[in-house]
Amino acid sequence: MQVDQQANLVNGSGNDGADALNPATLGSPTSPASSSQSLAGPQTASLPSSTVAADIHSTTDLRQPTDLPGSPPAANIGNTDSLNRTTGTEEQELYPIAVLVDELKNEDVQHRLNAIQNLGTIAMALGPQRTRDELIPFLNDSIDDEDEVLLEVARELERFTDYVGGPEYAHYLLSPLESLAAVEEVLVRDKAVESLCTIVAVLSASQVELYFIPLLKRLSNGEWFTSRISATGLYASAYPKCSSEQQTELRSMFGQLIQDDTPMVRRAATKAFGNFVKQLSKEELMSQFMPLFVRLTNDDQDTVRHLTVEDLAEISRILSPEENKQTLLPILKALGQDRSWRVRYVVASSFTKLCETLGESITREELVSLFVSLIKDSEGEVKASAIGQIAAFSRMVDELTVMDKVLPCIKDLVIDTNQVVRAAVANNICELAPILGKDITIEYLLPLFLQLLKDDYPDVRLNIISKLVNVNPVIGIERLSQSLLPAIVDLAQDKQWRVRLAIIEYIPLLAKELGVQFFDEKLLGLCMSWLGDAVFSIRDAATINLRQLVDIFGSDWAMKEVIPQVLKMAQNENYLYRMTMLFALTTMAGSLSLQIVKDNVLPTVLNLQQDPIPNVRFNVAKSLEVLAPILKREADAAGLVPSQIAPALQKLSSDADPDVKWFANKALLSVQ
Repeated sequence: MQVDQQANLVNGSGNDGADALNPATLGSPTSPASSSQSLAGPQTASLPSSTVAADIHSTTDLRQPTDLPGSPPAANIGNTDSLNRTTGTEEQELYPIAVLVDELKNEDVQHRLNAIQNLGTIAMALGPQRTRDELIPFLNDSIDDEDEVLLEVARELERFTDYVGGPEYAHYLLSPLESLAAVEEVLVRDKAVESLCTIVAVLSASQVELYFIPLLKRLSNGEWFTSRISATGLYASAYPKCSSEQQTELRSMFGQLIQDDTPMVRRAATKAFGNFVKQLSKEELMSQFMPLFVRLTNDDQDTVRHLTVEDLAEISRILSPEENKQTLLPILKALGQDRSWRVRYVVASSFTKLCETLGESITREELVSLFVSLIKDSEGEVKASAIGQIAAFSRMVDELTVMDKVLPCIKDLVIDTNQVVRAAVANNICELAPILGKDITIEYLLPLFLQLLKDDYPDVRLNIISKLVNVNPVIGIERLSQSLLPAIVDLAQDKQWRVRLAIIEYIPLLAKELGVQFFDEKLLGLCMSWLGDAVFSIRDAATINLRQLVDIFGSDWAMKEVIPQVLKMAQNENYLYRMTMLFALTTMAGSLSLQIVKDNVLPTVLNLQQDPIPNVRFNVAKSLEVLAPILKREADAAGLVPSQIAPALQKLSSDADPDVKWFANKALLSVQ
């Protein structure tokens, strides 16, 4: 009986055609006429006079309906004829939909959230007509809920156009989204605005005039500021589909939002300003909105002013170079010297983008001094942001300007008291080398590199090391290594492990350029010492470094210089050294000759299968798993797998330690 009633409710059957999805029909089990809870809030909608309430939870015999106190007579929605027409297959199809509808009223938030995520299923079952007439009004009356549920509603409605019958009926979706656009939670409002913009794109001009513009007026004139904030994000989407008279009205309404008394609304209008002015003609922009833009740049709230920087870039794309120089350049200079460091910070971080939009001529003639002032700013965050633009800005101006204006600033910043500023210099200074060329780099930048490598702050040292690769093609690795090698050797033993790690990653490049003889004399000892580092990440990187060196210098070099030192670690009393030795041999095995693997690597690994430390033994199993496919590459070595590796793994698979047994069995499966 319960199934039949729910099926009929969703199917809309019954003598009086009761509205299955109307909030009143989804009332509480005891009192349908009372305020029922949909999603999480009270329902205020009432049934049409011809509609009667039906309780989805009722256990009353639906063939003999009973009137509930205080409610209209219950419809005989479970009459015998209807039940006969409902086949078992239809019941199976409708039952999960009825459950979903029921869960929209569930007290558990997660249940309601799951139901909202399946709204598409409900809509497909109801069909476009009933979705428009029943489901959308139900959602519209169910806005009072948890924020996460409302967010999901806004997300689902964005892709609901097909469910309501296509673009010609898309305006039915505007009403619930309008309510969502006025709620207090920012995420819900933003998603509702995004969904409204998606829907307005498929509306016809007549639909925009009849439905969307009235919605936009209501939001723009809303008493509560949240609706006005949402309205600012809708103008750019609606404007192209309006008539000239409507566009005039929209420009006036948007101008009022720019001048709103509430700072949050002005901030939202400023954020939407750039997209809106893209829809305007140059004449409309200059005559009506440039005065408003200037007003925004002088707003008493710095959170409004800093957003105008992005708008300035958009406006500059519309105006001619001369108009930019006359109109926007003074505004940009004022923003770059704003009393708020946050505004100056945004100017600094967007500086090269602004230069590109304003043009090369204005950049070279007017913006160099502004850039220098930002580099010398009193706030470290502004300076660091401007330093991040140095390389890109230097490409826009001539070399002489960089030499005369920018480099002196960099020399001062290298010894800046703010360590964040010095770290920013170290992260960006190397990019100047390709711009300035070999001679200037050697004369001016190389001493600065050396000074940064000796900085007390580890991030400074780390940044300069990681960026030296940009300098190599300019002055050559030999000149670079000769100048910086003493500092690099010192940093190889730096107390900060990330600095040591950066040096390790730089070693293969040095080795390739310096040659084997120079490397053996100056750097090989460092590479071997890293195998005993106290930090695992350094030891792991050291093994990878050895493999790369073998690829560069060859197996013969490895057998002479590296393998003997690695094998000595097998006798070390500290088990960590023995494990590192296994890691190193396993990592290098793929780059070594097969003869070295057979004669040196395999016997050493097998000798450790009886090590007293379980961690060593299970790493033996892992190493044998790696060595087996390498030995199988050639026929004369493949026999070692069944004769030596497999028996060793069989023995380890019977080990008392469960981890050793697991890795040994895993290795056995791969080698067989």
